[in-house]
Amino acid sequence: MQIHRLSFGIDVFLQQFDKFKSHRFALATNDSATTSGGKSSRAELVKRGFQLKRLFSPEHGLTAKGADGALQSNTVDPITGLPVISLYSEYLKPSEEDLASVDAVLFDVPDVGCRFYTYLWTLTYIMETCAETGKRLFILDRPNPLSGNFDLIEGPMLDEMHCPSFIGRWPIPIRHSCTIGELASYFAATRVKNVQLEIVRLQNFQRMQSPGDADWLFVPPSPAICDKETAMFFPGMGLLEGINVNEGRGTRYPFKIFGAPWINASQLHNAFEALQLPGITSRQVEYTPSSCLYTNEYCQGLQLAVTNVLTFRPVQTGLNLIELITSLYPEYCRERLYKTRANTSGEKHLDKLTGIYNSFEKIKHGEMPDQGLIKTEWRETMRPYLFY
Repeated sequence: MQIHRLSFGIDVFLQQFDKFKSHRFALATNDSATTSGGKSSRAELVKRGFQLKRLFSPEHGLTAKGADGALQSNTVDPITGLPVISLYSEYLKPSEEDLASVDAVLFDVPDVGCRFYTYLWTLTYIMETCAETGKRLFILDRPNPLSGNFDLIEGPMLDEMHCPSFIGRWPIPIRHSCTIGELASYFAATRVKNVQLEIVRLQNFQRMQSPGDADWLFVPPSPAICDKETAMFFPGMGLLEGINVNEGRGTRYPFKIFGAPWINASQLHNAFEALQLPGITSRQVEYTPSSCLYTNEYCQGLQLAVTNVLTFRPVQTGLNLIELITSLYPEYCRERLYKTRANTSGEKHLDKLTGIYNSFEKIKHGEMPDQGLIKTEWRETMRPYLFY
């Protein structure tokens, strides 16, 4: 039986030089964007003769190594020599002038399949500028590293009236199970209707492939998402950014461990294991973060490990953990100011992560929305826009 190798959108587009050799392109990208064989996307485009005129970079900069939430400056790409315009600087959206000298924009930035990861929302701003300027936009599609299995969707849906931000502009679930090309197609139909959009689709992508079981190359898309297992934890453990608990930043295991100086690891471990959450296990840890929250302070907490990728529900696990921590340590656990370029005050960060207004109180009292209903609604919403 012949085995067909997965091809990314960039692999497919590279074969179309004759069709686009006269086009002048801007490219939104970073160092995590590679061909399926591991070669730099932008370097390969230049090597094949495509006319790249400038680059755009998202949060974490062109290197994909910038600190979380830190402003990134314009720069010059050492690989291609092209100017790089940061879309995580004073401006989050490219200007009309930025696109004046190009015919079209290419978007090739790996996503992690989580609503509050900013790369998706950078794409929406690029879509809007392309619509305003009449420029074509090509999405070089990539796999969702958490899989495209719609049985694994998790909410809540974003409350657009109360909780819009750069980590969630429009209503989608936290874990959406779509590729970035599918979401762009949906947004083009419902939000940015005048954009000239073309999705360069994946070839030989298996939608039902389980998380962690994929054989495609994973390049860390940002400093803290260092491997596929960490990406799997992120939609749930990332919620801890909204409370005063260290989420593993400043350690070798971001989003896999968490703790605080006021947590008793043994007590928390026993309470967490008593929940009997599916697909996950824990062990007690003691550690001292080298940076971020509680820098150089002794912390106790837990380290988590996935035991079954098909039953593990990261968002539900994260919500259950916040509820558990607030019940065990009501005198210590508080909402956290989380200052970023996109939220300079740092206020209401947990609401922005969950997409739910007053979410700290709602989580404490077990009042979050029904997950099953969200899954059904999202499946029906996205059905016309799925490619695979």
